[in-house]
Amino acid sequence: MVGGLLLALAIAAVPLSRLAHQGLNASGGSVPVWISAAFGVVGLVVAWRKPGNPLGWVFLAEAVFGMLSEDASFYMVADYRLRHGGLPLGWVAVLTQPGWAPEIALLGVAVLLFPDGRPPSRRWRWVLWTYLSVAALWIGGTVVASLGALAGHDVRVDSSGNLLVLSGSTTGPDAWFGVVQSVFFPVLTLCWLASICGQAASYRRSSGERRQQLKWLLAGAVVSVVGLLLGLMLATALNGTSGPLGLLYTIVAVAGLLALPVCMGVAIFKYRLFDIDRIISRTLAYTIVTGLLVGVYAGLVLLATHILAFSGAASVAAATLAAAALFGPLRRWVQHAVDRRFNRARYDADAAIAAFAARLQDAVDLDTVRADLLTAVYQALEPAHVSVWLPGGRP
Repeated sequence: MVGGLLLALAIAAVPLSRLAHQGLNASGGSVPVWISAAFGVVGLVVAWRKPGNPLGWVFLAEAVFGMLSEDASFYMVADYRLRHGGLPLGWVAVLTQPGWAPEIALLGVAVLLFPDGRPPSRRWRWVLWTYLSVAALWIGGTVVASLGALAGHDVRVDSSGNLLVLSGSTTGPDAWFGVVQSVFFPVLTLCWLASICGQAASYRRSSGERRQQLKWLLAGAVVSVVGLLLGLMLATALNGTSGPLGLLYTIVAVAGLLALPVCMGVAIFKYRLFDIDRIISRTLAYTIVTGLLVGVYAGLVLLATHILAFSGAASVAAATLAAAALFGPLRRWVQHAVDRRFNRARYDADAAIAAFAARLQDAVDLDTVRADLLTAVYQALEPAHVSVWLPGGRP
């Protein structure tokens, strides 16, 4: 039923956006509809396969509130800005458009309850209840402000479909909600930070599978934050232009918005969690290498053009060749350093195999080689069972 509701809301966004003369990416709520759909898909799969895990239902509720908010934003633009209140049921859109508030609050709940639907420890229950209480007061403030706008026949909407009474202004007749938001939003932020600290503390105490799950959460959060920051920087630099940079902005924004729900879904289902160390180490290594090479390239170009007074074409060519020559050695050095710090299991495995290969060169006794081989395999792969078959059938 919830999946059918999400599908209906996602389909309804298409004609509603046309009615408002806006695109689907015009986010009047917190995120576009298709991002809420991603949370909905993850929540639907989790709730279907693991109905006892509350995170599936949290994701579903978050998706429903996000889609309701976005659909209502389109309808409010069409009704109150284009038709001047001429469409029916405008009051329903006014009441459902602040769905971005519970959507934001539920994301914090999902982070705190990750991955099994329970707080990291009993001591963190008070953080959960404090967070829920503050979020309920904040959401209640949006409902009261929306009802007040309807009762006073003062429904004012901006170009994105948001109620101006919820803009957070601290002056004018709507100043009371601005005060409420200025008080409660920092508290919500502190609870978010507390939940992240709880997961960090849980990571330090965890091992095995749970630690891998928390690594997926960390990876998704980092990609989301970095992607959104880069997206904002690109959006500011592009200022509405298109072309290759516009495509790059789209890719960065999509990666930033989808990374968190996808990584959380993978971690909940424990799917190929052993790959996350390799993913993190490769991502960090190539990010560092890219940054260093860009710095070297820019430095050489500036040195050649502004200090040595070389021509622009020659300096660019020389900088390009230098960056290309540095890529291989720099990548190996950075990858070694990253594996040693962030992918210790793989680093130790490589070291164990290298040590075994060095000892094998001087080994002559077959039993010694077999024992040494079993030891190296255990150190590198940690299997449940190891057997060695020799020619002739003797194990």
